[in-house]
Amino acid sequence: MTKPPAARRGALVLLAATQLLLITDTAIVNVALPSVGADLGSGSASLSWVANAYLITFGGLLLLAGRCADLLGHRRVLLAGLALLAAASAAGGLAPGAAALVAARAAQGVGAALAAAAAFALLLLLFPHGPARHRALGAFAAMGGLGGVLGTVLGGVLTELLGWRSTFWLNVLLAAVLAILALRLLDDRAGHLGGGFDLAGALTATAGTGLVAYALVGGAASGWTSARTLGAGGAGLVLLLAFAAVETRAAAPLVPPQVLARPALRLANVLAALAQTALFPMFFLVSLYLQSVLGYAPLGGGLGLLPLSLVVVAVAPQTGRLLFRIGLHRTMTLGFVLLCAGTLWLALALTADGTFASTVLAPSLLLGAALPLVMVTTNVAATAEAAPEETGLASGLVNTSQQFGSVLGLAVLVAVATSRTEAGDATRAAAETAGFRAALLTGAAFAALAALLSVRLHLPERAPAPEEAGVPERR
Repeated sequence: MTKPPAARRGALVLLAATQLLLITDTAIVNVALPSVGADLGSGSASLSWVANAYLITFGGLLLLAGRCADLLGHRRVLLAGLALLAAASAAGGLAPGAAALVAARAAQGVGAALAAAAAFALLLLLFPHGPARHRALGAFAAMGGLGGVLGTVLGGVLTELLGWRSTFWLNVLLAAVLAILALRLLDDRAGHLGGGFDLAGALTATAGTGLVAYALVGGAASGWTSARTLGAGGAGLVLLLAFAAVETRAAAPLVPPQVLARPALRLANVLAALAQTALFPMFFLVSLYLQSVLGYAPLGGGLGLLPLSLVVVAVAPQTGRLLFRIGLHRTMTLGFVLLCAGTLWLALALTADGTFASTVLAPSLLLGAALPLVMVTTNVAATAEAAPEETGLASGLVNTSQQFGSVLGLAVLVAVATSRTEAGDATRAAAETAGFRAALLTGAAFAALAALLSVRLHLPERAPAPEEAGVPERR
C-alpha cells in the first residue's frame, strides 16, 4: 500500500485514533458500572458480565477477524467493525435492563475485534518493516497508555454530568466519525479470496478461544474449581486441539502451520501475552488502591494514572531510535527489566496510610517508561516476518496474545489480591493493601520471566525494504 508521506500520516492518525477509541471504551464502561447497577437494579454478578462479555467476544474473535481482513479487504473489515461497534453502542445506550446491556457489550466486542485486527494490519501495510514502522507502533503504544486514563477520566465526568448512557453514545459518535475518515483516507483494496476460507478452522478457533476466555474471566467470579469454569475451559482446550488438527489438513488454513513454525513469532507472541499479564491488571489495581484504600473519588483514581500516561506519550516516539541504537532484543529486555522493577517498587511502596506521592507516583513513572518499550518491541518481533498477505493474520495473532494476557493477568492477579485480603486479620485498609501488594508481586514475577525469555529472541536476517536503504538496523 503505497501512499505519499502526508497521506500516510493522515492514515496513521486515523488508525491510532481507532486504537484509542477501543482502549478508552473498556475503561469508560468500567467506571460507569456502579451507576449502571444503581439504575438497572443489577447485582455485582450481572455487572461483572457487562465488562466480561466484551472481553470474551473481543478475545475470541481477534484471530478470525485478522484472517477475514486478509481475505475480504482491510478497509472493508475496519468499516464493518466500526459500524457494528456504533450500532452495539447505541443498543447499549438504549438498553432497558442488564441482559440487554450484556448482549450489547458482547456485540461491541465483536465490532472491536474486527476494527482492532484490521487497523493493526493496515498499519503494517502502510509502514514496511524498519524505522517508519517502529515510529508508527510507538504511536499505537502511546494511544494504549493514554486510552486507559482518558477512558477513566471521561467515564467519571460523563457519568457524573450526563449519566452512564452517555458513555455509550460517545462511542456512537466517535465510531461514525472514524468510519467517515476511513472512507476518505484509506485505499479500498480487495482481499485474497482465491485461496478459499477455512470454515472448520474458523469455527473451532473462535469457539475454542471464546470458551477459554469465558473460563478465565468467569473463574475469578465463580471459582476456579466450579463446574462451569472447568467445563468451559476444558471444552475450549478440546476445541483448540481440534483446531490444530484441522489446520494440518485444510487446503487454505486459517493459520498456516508454517507460520506457527517460526520460532521468533512464537516467542514474540508469548512475550506479548506476558507483557499484558503484568501491565493490564496494574492499571486496575492502582486505581482500586487509590479509591478503596486512600479514599480517592473515581475521577481522582483515574487522574492518579495521568503521570504514567504522560511518560508513555513522551517515551513512545523515542522507542524507534532506541531500537536502532541498541537493537531489538536488548530494547525489549530493557523494557521488561524496567517493568519488573517498576511493578516490584510499586508493590513494596504501598501502605495503608500512605499518599499518592509517597506510594504510587515514582514507580508509576518507571512503569510509564517500560510500557512503550515492551509494547513496541513485542509488536515489531511478532510482525517482522509477516508477508503482505499475512498482515491480518499477524495482527490477529499478536492481538489475541495481548488480549488473553490481559484477561489471564486480571483474573489471576485479582484472585491473588482477593485471597490475600480475605486471609488478612488486620484492619480493612491494611488487609486490602496486603492483597494489592501480593498481586503486584505476582505481576513482577511475570515480568521477570518475560525478561529472561526475551534474551532468547533473535529475528532471522532479512533484506531491507527500499525505504530502509542506508539505515541498517541491529537485532
